[in-house]
Amino acid sequence: MQRVLVMEERITGRMDVILGDITALALDAIVNAANTSLLGGGGVDGAIHRKAGPELAIQCRMLHGCKVGQAKITPGFRLPAQHVIHTVGPVWNGGGAQEDALLQQCYSEALKVAVANGIKTLAFPAISTGIYRFPADRAAKIAVEAVGAFLTTDRTIEKVTFCCFDAAAQQRHVQALAEYSDHG
Repeated sequence: MQRVLVMEERITGRMDVILGDITALALDAIVNAANTSLLGGGGVDGAIHRKAGPELAIQCRMLHGCKVGQAKITPGFRLPAQHVIHTVGPVWNGGGAQEDALLQQCYSEALKVAVANGIKTLAFPAISTGIYRFPADRAAKIAVEAVGAFLTTDRTIEKVTFCCFDAAAQQRHVQALAEYSDHG
């Protein structure tokens, strides 16, 4: 029993939650909550594209879009982060269209892309909780559980940060991380 607790502590110690601007983080990668075109939009997607500069849109054009639940990588260009991992979250339609599974897949696919590209530190925004209307409490729990499950089986990633834009999102992620730590 003690060994399981130590393992869980190491996993949750590799996840943290901050309040801030994801575009200001100097990590190996930040994750973009993109749309299927990858050509920029509103919210965090627009902020990342603005700060990265026009080179990001040029690079994204060459990727020919991205499907919901998938992830693709580009350089960070003018961002402090070296790379941007773009993932497309599901639009909330009441929960009957596999939204939970697709959101979980966004996190796991982004982490797989990170590992494949030698990324050790990365930050996620609260994917799908803006204009895609995914219930924020539910999304935070899915995010923490998906990342925790991945970190259980992979030692490559050293630190995953959930970067929250407002205090309410930060609190939701802190609560989800606490519940994961307690019940993991």
